[in-house]
Amino acid sequence: MSGQQPGHGDASKIFQPLAGDDPTTVAGYRLAARLGAGGMGKVYLSYTPGGRPVAIKVIRSEFGDDPEFRRRFAQEVKSAQRVQGLFTAPVIDADTDGERPWLATAYVPGPSLADAVVAHGALPVETVLLLVAGMAEALHVIHGAGIVHRDLKPSNVLLAADGPRVIDFGIAYAADATSLTGSGVTIGTPTFMAPEQAEGGRITPATDIFALGQVAAYAATGVPAFGEGTSHGVLYRIVHQEPDLGAVPERLRELVGRALAKDPAARPSIAEIISLCQAANAETVLRRPEDWLPGTVAADITVRTAAPAPAADRTPPPPGYTPTAPATPPPTGYAPTAPAAPAPAYNPTGPATPPPTGYAPTAHATPPPTSYAPTAHATPAPGATGPVPAPTPAPGYAYAPTHTGPQAPGFPGAPVPPGSRPPAAPRKRGPIVALAAALVFGIAAGGTAYMLLKDKDQATKSSGSTQGGSSSQGGQGGATTDAGAKPSSKPSTKPEPKPSDFKGINLTAGYHLTLGDETVRPQDGEDGGYELSYDTGGYLDAESSGGSLVLLDPGQEGSLAVCRADTRFTENVDVQMLSPGRQVCVTTGTGHMGLVTVRGFSAEESPSKYMTLDLTVWRNAVASSG
Repeated sequence: MSGQQPGHGDASKIFQPLAGDDPTTVAGYRLAARLGAGGMGKVYLSYTPGGRPVAIKVIRSEFGDDPEFRRRFAQEVKSAQRVQGLFTAPVIDADTDGERPWLATAYVPGPSLADAVVAHGALPVETVLLLVAGMAEALHVIHGAGIVHRDLKPSNVLLAADGPRVIDFGIAYAADATSLTGSGVTIGTPTFMAPEQAEGGRITPATDIFALGQVAAYAATGVPAFGEGTSHGVLYRIVHQEPDLGAVPERLRELVGRALAKDPAARPSIAEIISLCQAANAETVLRRPEDWLPGTVAADITVRTAAPAPAADRTPPPPGYTPTAPATPPPTGYAPTAPAAPAPAYNPTGPATPPPTGYAPTAHATPPPTSYAPTAHATPAPGATGPVPAPTPAPGYAYAPTHTGPQAPGFPGAPVPPGSRPPAAPRKRGPIVALAAALVFGIAAGGTAYMLLKDKDQATKSSGSTQGGSSSQGGQGGATTDAGAKPSSKPSTKPEPKPSDFKGINLTAGYHLTLGDETVRPQDGEDGGYELSYDTGGYLDAESSGGSLVLLDPGQEGSLAVCRADTRFTENVDVQMLSPGRQVCVTTGTGHMGLVTVRGFSAEESPSKYMTLDLTVWRNAVASSG
């Protein structure tokens, strides 16, 4: 499936009316228009409950009938939901198990690069440099989530007002598994393939770098680097011939030429791509102005920004519906604004060095407090008469839940059922005053008794430091305690355990780690009550008696104190929830504590399935459960 918005300039061609064979809703999303179609299905415009436009991609039924496609599609959607980059269109919702699989991404109001070049010709050098730099940043985040795009081409790059957006990453991998690709159904185009793809070889992130070079050449010249013609002819030239870069501007030639190296190992890294863009920009820092696109291309964005609203829902509200609260909460699991785990980050304006971890560009603001009530009616103005007018309803959503009914009790904003409020108690000042007086006398008497007992107790104890020092030896005072006294709250003088660090452990699925070992290294076995194992089912497991795991939040920095304080215990963590930089606290039943930092995962083509991690161990850091 290619870009979201085909056509250019004419809104009637961009937002096509729904045809007789088009659905009107998809899992509660009311469809407003059709945006386009491709080899894998159709793309529709809809809206979230908050009014955010989204692109709904409905997969063709032929693919939905293929079990292997569904398996891969579900895997790629989970990976794609972890991608949260400035130059990608995030996946915000999906259903991989329904009759027709679908996914929803943020709608990007801009033409595809393919449409822009066809309509307006090649782009200026400055625009191409900003385009390539933004695409490189998008690939960095995509690769960081363990995804190779495989189908990076001009129709999968959208031109927004603030930069490019790379879409449809990873979906081609699901299509590769089906028998349909060999029976007349075309997925993607060979014009932008890498040599290793054309030969059926190993696919790596370098495959996307080759495609990036092809896209750059196309944007700068208006024609593909290896020409046009039959698929077989183009693929032959990609594998055996050099690209024609005669029309590529001199400032872009080194960048494009290096990206189009036949040998994947000879292609530049993403950081080097950024450096080459800076070098072509007279060694200056790349800055993206609002007018980074030519005026004619920017005008196409204006047309796409005015997306049509869907027809209002004429379904009568259910009995008891109150306009100050939605008729029903969104379906379980719907979280369009929930960010995925952040991918490793880097500084695109810095030197060509490996990017550091911890990048979190999509951190969201703190949610409003529980008591937030945006639908409360306004207070009538002083002196006003008559009923308070109802608030003006917001524009109709495109999202229409498939089930209706009153809100669940306790849901924020839900109306309180009549008669559910307890009646106000009558005021009885006399008994309250008497009770207060009795409490005052009781507290005073208790305080006096406490002071007398405290003075007596202090006389029978040797003096000690209130800052945690030990009491003097000898006498009965040190051993005399009240039978009902609480344990001492004095901090322990036991020194904190020293950390032991183990870097770059490749933990293979079916193997485990024992934190108490002098040298922690993977050992065979996953179901023997081990302290930390990588289960072949796809999750980290803490099986030892009293063992537990805690998955720290994205951006949360783990430490001994953090791991001790956090109580969100679980016995296993799905590997799909992990991405480079995420951390997991491990507590063993033998009294050890560890901090796992995920560094990466094995490539799809690797003969073994493993994750690379760093491990910090604090031995005897907690009380043993044995």
